[in-house]
Amino acid sequence: MCGRTSCHLPIDVLARACAYRDRQGRERLPEWKDPDKYCPSYNTSPQSNSPVLLSRLHFEKGADPSERIIAPMRWGLVPSWFKEDDPSKLQFNTTNCRSDTIMEKRSFKVPLGKGRRCVVLADGFYEWQRRQGTSHKQPYFIYFPQAKTEESGSTDVVESPEHWKKVWDNWRLLTMAGIFDCWEPPEGGDLLYSYTIITVDSCKSLNDIHPRMPAILDGEEEVSKWLDFGEVSTEEALKLIHPTENITFHAVSSVVNDSGNNTPECVTPISLLVKKEPKASRSSQKMMQWLATKSPKKEDPKTPQKTESDVPQWSNQFLQKSPLPTKRGATGLLERWLKQEEPVAKRPHNQ
Repeated sequence: MCGRTSCHLPIDVLARACAYRDRQGRERLPEWKDPDKYCPSYNTSPQSNSPVLLSRLHFEKGADPSERIIAPMRWGLVPSWFKEDDPSKLQFNTTNCRSDTIMEKRSFKVPLGKGRRCVVLADGFYEWQRRQGTSHKQPYFIYFPQAKTEESGSTDVVESPEHWKKVWDNWRLLTMAGIFDCWEPPEGGDLLYSYTIITVDSCKSLNDIHPRMPAILDGEEEVSKWLDFGEVSTEEALKLIHPTENITFHAVSSVVNDSGNNTPECVTPISLLVKKEPKASRSSQKMMQWLATKSPKKEDPKTPQKTESDVPQWSNQFLQKSPLPTKRGATGLLERWLKQEEPVAKRPHNQ
């Protein structure tokens, strides 16, 4: 699924990141529609406005269908046939649209049949990985591989904040396949444009994080075909909907968990490498405990020393003594410790 995105680039930078060539081969920048409704954010959640890319033909009859418009739309599709006066009264979730049921649900089938295809723009999206055996979820920021980033799937390298700021200068936007619709309030008022993001099964590299991912349009050709509803039929366009392996990600701070947090910290990489102390075995734990409580102490010079004949002789005195010298260090300590742990035999009776 996809339930949180980032799209923080300013209006002019976002337009430059969406540069394209029209049918005459001329390089163009898409025009903005209602730019005042766009609010750049590092942490965009459903029911807020996000920028989408679509053909100018949706707004102007007779326009060149290859020309593009950027328009902020509400995330969470409100069907044109919805009869209530408040979009929040919609009883089902339209944030995402599963690719395998897209032609079965009226809310998505109708606008798709009308050619209302759009490309949802974002720096990237967030997904949460559930840690096994815990209730903790680790957030990840997922995006296209960038010219200045590490290899796909790398989560071990954390770039400096200075480097990360430079990366945004030539950022490749994530282009996700979407469907939009236009709803008119029953009592009249401004038209509401809203969209949903199509989702597919996750690619191999993301499957450990989440089983679903957005349908990503990888490259100008795929974007152009998805937007050109006049020349590319619905059946042909749906062939573009599939998982892609051309994706990368990194772990981010849990600060992104709260949708009210809108700071660069939401996308800044963090390291998940935690140095763990090796766990001591049971015998090692006993050894450390013994060293802490029974370590040899310096003898008091005033205490009279016992002669060898005064020392009690136990059963092991009858064993042949090893000719090897007394061992020092950890091995010697271990042997002495093991001897102390042996069951004490009864003192033999005098003959």
